Amino acid sequence: MSEEKERKAGLFARLRRGMQKTRESLTRAIDQLTGYYKELDEEFYDDLEAVLLGADIGVKTTASLIAELKERIEKQRVADPAQVKELLRELLAERLKSEPFQPKCPAVVLVVGVNGVGKTTQIGKLACMYKAEGKRVLLAAGDTFRAAAAEQLTVWAERAGVPIVAHQEGSDPAAVVFDAMSAARARRMDLVLVDTAGRLHNKGRLMEELKKIRRVIEREKGDFTLYTLLVLDGTTGQNGMAQARVFKETTDVDGLILTKLDGTAKGGVVVSVREELGLPVYFVGVGEQLDDLQPFDAEGYARALI
Repeated sequence: MSEEKERKAGLFARLRRGMQKTRESLTRAIDQLTGYYKELDEEFYDDLEAVLLGADIGVKTTASLIAELKERIEKQRVADPAQVKELLRELLAERLKSEPFQPKCPAVVLVVGVNGVGKTTQIGKLACMYKAEGKRVLLAAGDTFRAAAAEQLTVWAERAGVPIVAHQEGSDPAAVVFDAMSAARARRMDLVLVDTAGRLHNKGRLMEELKKIRRVIEREKGDFTLYTLLVLDGTTGQNGMAQARVFKETTDVDGLILTKLDGTAKGGVVVSVREELGLPVYFVGVGEQLDDLQPFDAEGYARALI
């Protein structure tokens, strides 16, 4: 086996382990359906719809999947319910497919999301990953509201061996970002990763603060390319859809980091976010270890899901 194939096999194995709860719940339910029904009638599709909704794939996306599944079954003249699982897996992979996140350097990546999704930890893991690739990385501790947030990010900076710009707790986060961009230009950094406070998606004042940070980056970035990544907690289910929708409207989100998939039986929410909002998933977190933040692979995710 080539080194690349071994790497992908290792990533898929961790993804499967991380998504065990989702896979067991969804696959068991589909297997029960295909074992019970002898033909693909409307009752079968109604029950399949309920199974997909139970995995948090969402009403609109589920209806679209069922409609396309029927078309493919008719076109391929499939009669055996046992073949449905493979067709469904193919459909999911096709819908989730997207280009990998490859920031055009020099770049600044603004990382946003609500409280508790793990933004600071994911930034630390990204810093380690990009530093290992040979990039010059700078961290900006823009979460000045949460106690010890800057200290937590500083630990990650030390672990990754990268510099960090931080101010005192309670200071203006836009000022932190201003200093970080100045430092990045002066030191010719390749990548700036900006942490932000937990923006409650129903709190207008905090969203305005986030807009202010973006304005500062736009004004000070020079030849840096700006990207915004939204961190979503996989356990929140369809509430994650509401968060993604509001953040997309407010901060022009480019893509997602999906975390805590190892703790949920409803990992199907990623399908809804991709289908309904057009947001690609760039990374998935399936554990606490450094290498448990993985670049998203649609086919591998579909196989781990079903």
